This record gives sequence, structure tokens and C-alpha cells, in this order.
Amino acid sequence: MVQSLYLFSFTDLELQPLTMLLLVIVATVFVIMLISNRVILRRVRQRMSHSRRMSQIMEDALEISHNDVVRYDLHDRHIYTLYGTLFPQQGLSLDDWEAHVHPDDLETILVRFHNIISRKEARAEFYYRWNFNFTGKTPRWGYLHNVSVGEFLPGMARPISIISTLRDDTDLRQAEQEESDLSENYHIIFENSIIGLSFYSPDGWLLHSNKMMREICHFDSNEFDAYFSQTNLFDDSPFRECCNPDNLEELWICHQSVVPERGIHDYLETRLHPIRDDQGKLIYIAIATRNITEERELYLQAKLNDIEIQKANELIKSYEAELNYMMENCDMQAWRISFDKNTIEYYRGLNTVAFSCSLEEMQNQFVEQDDPVVKSISNPREFFLKPVTWIGKVHSVFSHADHDAWVQINSVPEYDDDGQQIGCFGIWRNITKLMSKQEQLKAETERAQNSVRQKSVFLANMTHEIRTPLNAIVGFTDLLQAIESPDDKKEMVRVIHNNCDMLLRLINDILLLSTADANTMEIVPCDVDAAHDFEQNSQTLAQRVQNPGVQFIVENPYEVCRTRLDSARMHQVLTNFVTNAVKYTQQGHIKVGYRIEERNGQNGLYAYCEDTGTGIPKDKQAAVFERFVKLNDYIQGTGLGLSICKTIIERCGGQIGVDSEEGKGSTFWFWIPANITEVKEKTVHSL
Repeated sequence: MVQSLYLFSFTDLELQPLTMLLLVIVATVFVIMLISNRVILRRVRQRMSHSRRMSQIMEDALEISHNDVVRYDLHDRHIYTLYGTLFPQQGLSLDDWEAHVHPDDLETILVRFHNIISRKEARAEFYYRWNFNFTGKTPRWGYLHNVSVGEFLPGMARPISIISTLRDDTDLRQAEQEESDLSENYHIIFENSIIGLSFYSPDGWLLHSNKMMREICHFDSNEFDAYFSQTNLFDDSPFRECCNPDNLEELWICHQSVVPERGIHDYLETRLHPIRDDQGKLIYIAIATRNITEERELYLQAKLNDIEIQKANELIKSYEAELNYMMENCDMQAWRISFDKNTIEYYRGLNTVAFSCSLEEMQNQFVEQDDPVVKSISNPREFFLKPVTWIGKVHSVFSHADHDAWVQINSVPEYDDDGQQIGCFGIWRNITKLMSKQEQLKAETERAQNSVRQKSVFLANMTHEIRTPLNAIVGFTDLLQAIESPDDKKEMVRVIHNNCDMLLRLINDILLLSTADANTMEIVPCDVDAAHDFEQNSQTLAQRVQNPGVQFIVENPYEVCRTRLDSARMHQVLTNFVTNAVKYTQQGHIKVGYRIEERNGQNGLYAYCEDTGTGIPKDKQAAVFERFVKLNDYIQGTGLGLSICKTIIERCGGQIGVDSEEGKGSTFWFWIPANITEVKEKTVHSL
């Protein structure tokens, strides 16, 4: 067509100029229309692509924001789901929608929709409760956030529908409600606290105070106070003197608060606590205050009362001390009988009960049960009806002594406010000393005679015991010069050494015995490891057992046993036990050991030396710890060793004894109290 157009133009150009012009115009319009169509088509395609992108963006935005979109068609009264899953995909009728709205919220929603329809509101935003259960069972209420607008067509006054976006804010509303409830609870606790509480800004300005703080600080009103609202915390005492605003720290003080502007003259206990965020930045300053004015007054009054009571107690103690001194020096004790309780109580001082028992037990403690006075006590109401004075003898439990005692009893009857006799009160006096003066004199005379005899025996024994090792030392020393054989010389030196050691032990025993008689023996306890000391001492003791037929056994059950005692004295006692065992044991074994043992509720150490020697007859076991006692006169010794051991153990507050069977051996033992601070056990072994 274009070609024919050109042909036509060239052939008829001169003949038809007007036609040529028209053809050019037509061609130009055609080209312009073609180009315009292509441009318009490209723009339409771009707009369609942009519309699709925008639609996808809107869908993504709705999905991200968890919003649903519904359309309320006002014509057919049906709700259509445009996007989301809150409503069924097929939608639901307006009646069904109203059935799922909470009855208390329906009227408000309808009013807001009516405002949109009547154009009173262009946009309505509100919450309402919605039943998410579509099965018709128990409602499951939640909260929906609704934003609605009207959809209008041009030229129409009423909208054809209402478009609403919905969001399920059930969890959010529940969280907000819980937060609100928690905040309300904290507010109630804060406001009704029995301690005054205030919060200040980081720069020291009052933000809020509870009821108690407002009362303590005498606020102008229940909400506001001009003085404290306009006074900076760091400009007020005591914080002005005690706080550094640039480096605020915990502060706790008791102080007198004087604020004439508020009429405050109280004693306060105040604590300042800086509240910081996770980065350590100060966000609040908490002040806790308690009015202790009344407590302080009560404390001061109580202190004055305590001083008065202390003075009274000191006077009472002084009177009691005087009474105790008088009664102790006179060997007297007060007692009281209660007929109703059927008891007799013995007092130390005015009020302290030292001993108590029944009247029957008291009567049984008298030695002479056939005494008429003792028999009369079986009827105490008659016997103690009048003042009584009686002298008799009682057993040890009644007299708190280790032997029977003579006592003098005096009593007077006691009556209640109605004049009825309720018991009696009296003085119990120990007159054993007065009754036994003659016996003591006789005993002292016999003791003096025994001392003379013991002195003679002691001198005779010492003469013999000292002469024996001296003779051996002198004799073998003389022979030593004439002996040439090294073995013989070594044997003679050993004999001389043994006799020197024997003579040294004898002298030491005599010296130790003199210190015991003079009561100057010292026990010096110190902190020791008893297990380590026992192990070392046992090695020394093993050297004393020279008989090949005798085995020396050590029983040390502890690796560590830390305590406090005089280790040297304990070694001395155990050495004496082993020395005696060596003298009397020819076959078998000698065994030494110790263990922790409790006696009378007190921890202590029990040590022993067991042998398989000749043993001790039953009738002589009690005498072996006396001075100068020797069971075999042909064995060397002064008879002082065990006596000295007994003195040492008794000075330590312990016990000593022997268990023996004649012909089978003996076990000498002692027990001393000890405070065990560390114990570590180990297996038993022998040397």
C-alpha cells in the first residue's frame, strides 16, 4: 500500500498537488497513531505489572502484619473474605457474624458502622470480642482489632460496602491485661508499704512517693508537696554530705532528720539504692525510709531499765555470793520440802536447785533406818509440823560425797496465804568433820608411823638398787682394761651402758617422786600429732625388747590424730609399762597401742601395753600402783615406776589400771581426756 502510494505520488505530483498533500497528511497521522498505540500498549503493560507487584506487596504486607481483609456487602448482607483465615473462605452472613460478636460489644460496632454509612466517620478503629469457635460448642473468646472504611461509587451518597482489616490481638490484649494487673498489684504494694518509699530522677528530682513516705515527710497533700518537689535530693541533708551524684553508690544510714519547713524532727532509718539499666546507666534513685523515733525512745527506755535491772541483779548476786560464801564455809545447804509435789530440793544459794529427789528416796538415804526419827519421816505432814533438829548419818547420794556423812538437819514449817502448811524449809549441814576429828587424829598418827616405815624401806631399797648398778659399772670398768677381745669389750660396754641407764632411770624416778610429793609436778600440754609421736616413741621402745623370743607389736590405727596433751609425760608412762613388761615376759609378745575413746561424755585417748608374761594375782592388782611395791624381789626396780605413772595420769585428769590373769599376761592401760581436732585412720601394722 505504501509502495502504491509512492507510485501515485510520483506520477501525479505535478497534476494533483492537493491530493499529494492529503496523502502526506494521512501517512503522517497513520504513523503517529501507530507509534501512540505502541506507547500506550507499553504503558498499559507497565501499569499491569506494577499493579501485580503492588498486589503482591499488599498481600505480603498483610501476611507479615497478620491482618485479614473482609468486605461487608451492604446490599446482600454478606461478609466476604478478601484475605486471611479468621473468617471462613466462603464468607458468612451478617446474622452469623453478629452471633459470633460478644453481646456486650455488638451495639457499639453497629453504631460505628452506621457512622461510616452516614459519613459521620470516614474511618472507624476499635476492638471487639469475637468467638473463634465455629463448631457451636463452648465459646472461645478473643480480641479483634478492626479498622473499617466505606467503599463509595462516584455519585452515590451511601457506600456499597464496608472494607475492614482485622488482626487477632488476643495474646496482646491478654499480655496488656496481665501487665496492667501486675502494675496495679505493684502499685498497691508500693502505696500500702509499711516503709516509706520514693523514686527520684537520676539528677535528684522527686518523681513519686508512697503513702507512708508522704506521712513521714508531712506532705502538703496526698499527691503533692511544694518543698520536696522543689528541693533536689543532693541539696538536702543527709544526702548532701554522704552522696556523690557523679558516682552514686548504695547508702544505709540512721540519722536525725530536722526539716523545719515540714515540721520534721524525727529519727529515721534511710536506705538509698541506685537503679541502673543493663548498660549500668542510672535511671532511677530509690529511697526507703522508716521512722524509728518511737523505737529509739523504747530502746533508750529499755536501756535505762536494763541498767536498773543490772544493778538489782548485781545486788542479788552480791547477796547470793555472801550467802554462798557463808554456807560453803560453814558446809551448809538450804533445802525445801513440798508436800503437794512430794519432793525435796536442795539449793545452792537462794534459787539454784542443786539436787532434787522424792521424800521416799530421801528417807532411803539414811544409814540407820531403824532410827525413830527416820521412821517418822514416812509421815512428813506430822513430822515437819513443828521445827525439827536432827543429827544422823546419810549415804553418799544424799550427801553428795563419796562416803557416808554425818549431817545436822534443821527445818521450820511453811504455810500458804490461807495458813495451810505446804511444806517446810531448812538448813542441811555436813558435820562429818566434827564427828570424825578423833578418827582423823588416829589416822594421822598411823600415817606418820607408816611414813617412818616407808622411809626405812625406801632407804633400804635405794641402798640396794643404787649399789647394784654401781657395782656392775665399777666391776666391768676395771675388767675392761684387761680384756683384749673386741667382742668381749663390746659386751662389757653394753653391760656398763645398761647399768648406767638403769641408774639414770632410778635417779629420775626419785626426783620425779620428790616433785610429786611437793605437788610441783608440771603437766604442759601442747598441740601434737599423737599418731606421729606414738610412731616415733614405739621405735624407741622396740629397742628395749632384746629377747628374741618376744615379739614387739605396735598398733597405731591412725595416720593423723591431732590433739593437745603433754606428749613427754605420756611417753614416760608408756615407757614404764614396756619396761615392766620386758622384765616379766620371756615368751610371746609385747603389744602397745592406743585409740580414741569416749568416757563420761568426753573424748580422750586410751593407751595400753599388753604382754604374755607371768601375770598378776587378783589380790595384788590393786597394790601395784602403790609406792615401793614389787611383786618379785629378785627383779631389779624400786617399785616407784607405776606409782609415778598413776600420779602423772591423775594430774592429767585421767584414769589408770591393769587387767591381768596369772600365768597368761597383763594389760596396763591409761585414759586421759583430750580434745581431738583432726583424725585420719589407717590400717593396723606391726613392727
